[in-house]
Amino acid sequence: MKTRLSSLALTIVLMILIVFSIRCDSDNGVVDNGSGEDTTQDTTGNPVGNLLADHNAAADFDLIPTSYLQTIKENLKLYYGHTSHGSQIVRGLIMLEEEDTMYNRPYYQEVSDDLGSNGDTSWAPITRTYLNAHPDINMVMWSWCGGCSVTDEAGINIYLAKMSELEQAYPGVVFIYMTGHLDGGGVDGALYTSNNRIRDYCDSTDRILFDFADIESYDPDGTYYPDEADSCGWCYEWCDENDCADCASCAHSHCFNCYQKGKAFWWLLARIYGWDGN
Repeated sequence: MKTRLSSLALTIVLMILIVFSIRCDSDNGVVDNGSGEDTTQDTTGNPVGNLLADHNAAADFDLIPTSYLQTIKENLKLYYGHTSHGSQIVRGLIMLEEEDTMYNRPYYQEVSDDLGSNGDTSWAPITRTYLNAHPDINMVMWSWCGGCSVTDEAGINIYLAKMSELEQAYPGVVFIYMTGHLDGGGVDGALYTSNNRIRDYCDSTDRILFDFADIESYDPDGTYYPDEADSCGWCYEWCDENDCADCASCAHSHCFNCYQKGKAFWWLLARIYGWDGN
């Protein structure tokens, strides 16, 4: 009798372990990419892997196949939290739409808030509340204002951890990380360190990053401006010598800065929706 009970108990334990193992393997949609790292999924449930939208993405905007534009507009449901600096991406999208209706903006819901500073996490429960009420949302992006410049390593780690928690809680949603805008501090500044920490994390864990600062750091010729600020001084010089799209306003900056960010964002969306970038 004892032997039969022991066998039954062992069987139950094994069944629990198998169920738990299956749950861990598939928990929250995390995909094993063969490297032991977590891989973000795209809107179709396929692994996206590491994606970086920087100044090179803006340069490759014209390579985007038009077929992906329609796919994006038919499927994208973006929740975007930002204040003034983050509006630069939206302004860039508007500028591109005004140039060519082919780039009519996809659906996005804006919320007037940002990532704050010093480990502020108020944006995380706001995101959860909205996603719970709007299950059709399949992409989330939050922008920094000036907070990244004054947030220490511990604060950046909190930001990264909260983003990761949201990814695990909402496996059907693509989460886009972001760097903070330039502040003139250069390579020795606190912002440079914080931005590099975000970049390193996204690169090492296969996350998706919109590199706000990098786009501001390079002109279309590839000239690097490490000491630039969000006003984009090089934009004025560039547009004095080249044709540039105009706009009513670009918060804190030059219209060309917004324009470049709009291009980089379209590039990122196309990559998320399956374009190989070639």
